[in-house]
Amino acid sequence: MRIVLLGAPGSGKGTQSQRLVERLGIPQISTGDLLRAAVARGTELGRQAKEAMDSGRLVDDSLVLGMIRERLGEPDTRKGFILDGFPRNLAQAHALDHLLEAVKQPLDAVVQLEVDYGELVKRIAGRRTCADCGRVFNLMTSPPAGANVSCPKTGQPHRLVQRPDDNEATVAERLRVYDEKTRPLVDFYRARGMLRAIDAEGDVDTVTRRLMQALGVRVPKTRRPVRKSAAKKAVRRTKTPAKRVRAKTPKQRRPSAPAKRRAKAPAKRARARRR
Repeated sequence: MRIVLLGAPGSGKGTQSQRLVERLGIPQISTGDLLRAAVARGTELGRQAKEAMDSGRLVDDSLVLGMIRERLGEPDTRKGFILDGFPRNLAQAHALDHLLEAVKQPLDAVVQLEVDYGELVKRIAGRRTCADCGRVFNLMTSPPAGANVSCPKTGQPHRLVQRPDDNEATVAERLRVYDEKTRPLVDFYRARGMLRAIDAEGDVDTVTRRLMQALGVRVPKTRRPVRKSAAKKAVRRTKTPAKRVRAKTPKQRRPSAPAKRRAKAPAKRARARRR
């Protein structure tokens, strides 16, 4: 299954992408991760991307598409992939369509995660990241106290920091840019019959179930606990009565009808001879 997740900043795309990776066994392709990996490896695309970032310019779409094309050539994408963070505008969506058509891996579904903007502001403003291990927490929905774990790198409590663009002053601008640039993709993919929108508010497990249902993936039902009375009745029904399993002694066995007739036959012949 080849999937694109759409949604405003803070809608939970990253979290739900990771859950799809676990359940579907297909990789998540994040353009941010691709850029960092290419720069770290020192590839030609990575070198060009680093030059753009160092000079304060946006990385060209052609470079990002080139990285996506390289990533799609790896064996783990044969069963599908999840695109998170790309495309972000109509130009990228058209370019992605041409790329996927060229590599013969067209999209199967595009899921829009819908969250009220007031809720998004709370989510983003409450987001914190551990400065040592990079784990993300949220003061509103998943505070570090509830995680009950220490930082795996230091063994100490997580050192939480807030990203510069995760404050309320910048969230409104990020949502404005999303409305202007990315929101039109909803109509773009709806016109192609691929869009599936879900309510992404609520606890993480509930949103995951909605996402799986939207993708047509069977969600296992939770088994109801068996009541004690019902369990006892079931046990009684399965038990065989004692009289059925108790072996009968020879004295208890009753002779069958043919055996009775055979036993009476000699006596009848004897009476006939006497007559």
